[in-house]
Amino acid sequence: MSPAGFRTRLFLILTLFATLPSIVLTLVWAGTFARALPLVSGSSAWERAAVTGGKAIGVAQQGPLSASDRAALRAHEVELQESLTQARRFGFIAQRAVPVIVVMAVVALGVLIVVSSRVAGHLSRQLSRPIDELVGWTDRLGRGEELPEGQPRKGAPEFAVLRSRMRAVARQLRDARAREIEAERLRAFRESARQVAHELKNPLTPIRFAVARLRRDAPESVADAVDVLDVETKRIEEMARSFSQFGRLPEGPPADIDVAELVRYTTRASVPPDVEADVRVEGDVPMVRGHHDALARALSNVLLNAVDACRSGRTDRPDRTPRIGVTVARDRSNGDQGIVISVRDTGCGIPPERLARIWEPYVTSKPGGTGLGLAITRQTVLAHNGTVYATSAVGDGTEIRFTLPTAGIDATEAASANTR
Repeated sequence: MSPAGFRTRLFLILTLFATLPSIVLTLVWAGTFARALPLVSGSSAWERAAVTGGKAIGVAQQGPLSASDRAALRAHEVELQESLTQARRFGFIAQRAVPVIVVMAVVALGVLIVVSSRVAGHLSRQLSRPIDELVGWTDRLGRGEELPEGQPRKGAPEFAVLRSRMRAVARQLRDARAREIEAERLRAFRESARQVAHELKNPLTPIRFAVARLRRDAPESVADAVDVLDVETKRIEEMARSFSQFGRLPEGPPADIDVAELVRYTTRASVPPDVEADVRVEGDVPMVRGHHDALARALSNVLLNAVDACRSGRTDRPDRTPRIGVTVARDRSNGDQGIVISVRDTGCGIPPERLARIWEPYVTSKPGGTGLGLAITRQTVLAHNGTVYATSAVGDGTEIRFTLPTAGIDATEAASANTR
């Protein structure tokens, strides 16, 4: 049904609903009045009463009557004639009043039709315009398009509620589509990472054995070449390990994790002595259910990036002390049902055009880097039903925060995720 057709049908329904009963009532009322008014006048009855009364008075006057009797008969005769005159007058007026009343009824009916049509037009516009708008919104939702912004069309308050609900549904659908696209994209990246790791590991083992044999048996003249082979094979081995880590989600049954202890230990193990590390843990931080090793690797990747950023910042700003601040606190926005881990460095910062892509796989600015460190971190946090977020200012450092719900990851979810 087109919007115009709906509005026309609605207008006709409302108009007929208002005018049809009025037309029927007006016709019934006018017909009843036209028939009843002459009957109410009673002129014919008064004429008959005058005739019979005159005969009765004539008979009474033939007998012997006193003066008072004759006066009474005369008064009765005058009153009878006066009543007959009044009845004739009323009948005359009634005969000519019927057309006037019918015309007035028709005029009133016409006014009622005009008013009802105006009211029906207003109501049809008030109903059809918001419905037309909402129908268009459903088409947009079906095509995955954004809902239009701006001033909504007028209508009942219920339509405003419906609009807000549809906007909420649109946001949920957009977020769900984005999550699905991201999940599919990550699955493709993980599959390619698994294949690359497999292809690297197969020849890497015999190559490492061959390098070890060359180091033992080769002459001194090729020692430098053997060192190069050893260093590069180690780098390839580390690359294969990164691809392997990115190619799989956290495995095994989850357990309760003391996040405060995990953060303290990982910071001590990942931050070298030349970079100052300040760890602050809020009191009574709850335990998180998840995979200890995976979360430790995720935090270690963030800390190693922060260390590199601090060293780069020291090159640009020799007067600045390289410092990394790590905080662990309750997630107040989640009703204390989670924790927030924040890592802030005093490095050179990340330009805005690069900040949005730091979580993507294979995106790196480090020479020889794989670009998988932060991608693995994000994958691990998302697998624990958490979120990651980064803010940065060029020349002022970067802060990376990720939140973890205390419920963490569910074992059945992890198992199903690993089978995909």
